[in-house]
Amino acid sequence: MLVIQDILISEEIIEEKFFCDLNACKGACCTEGDYGAPVDDEEMDSIHQYIDVIKENLPVRSQELIDSQGGFTFFKKPKVWGTTCHEDGACVFLTTNELGISICGIEKTWYEGKIPVNKPISCHLYPIRISKNDIVGFEAWNYDRWDICSAACAKGEKEKMPIYKFVKDAIIRKKGEGFYDELDAAAEFMKNENQ
Repeated sequence: MLVIQDILISEEIIEEKFFCDLNACKGACCTEGDYGAPVDDEEMDSIHQYIDVIKENLPVRSQELIDSQGGFTFFKKPKVWGTTCHEDGACVFLTTNELGISICGIEKTWYEGKIPVNKPISCHLYPIRISKNDIVGFEAWNYDRWDICSAACAKGEKEKMPIYKFVKDAIIRKKGEGFYDELDAAAEFMKNENQ
């Protein structure tokens, strides 16, 4: 484990390779899983503020689910708030493009310049997952292995793309450029030590 600004970071985030291959998986991480994308209070408030604009990019079934149940659900087992899911497991904010690839309706609306809010940071950082213990002020970043991402792992190896570089923009969004630069420097140091 590395420590960057009091955050424990798994060395796998530096050593393992990853590069999403949406042509292979079609965005399966948005359609499968036990619960929706984790969100914090600030993200929920921001998304709620623009929900009517976001809904314009969503299928009718998602619009109806948001109207009846809201966009967010408290999931008891992991004890987190997350995006609401349909009975088939798909995220309520999921839409698809003309190629049948799942994309985030929030992100699509953001790309179109209609809202200042991007998709949840937990999605943006994936395959990094953050775990916290607020009692002791503990935060750890780990690599979340999922078999549906095997094509992303293969593509990451081919492209020689470490996880932390693949999610660079998300790390900067979450912690700032200084944090990313420290992580990058630590990764380069580790790489040189192992040669």
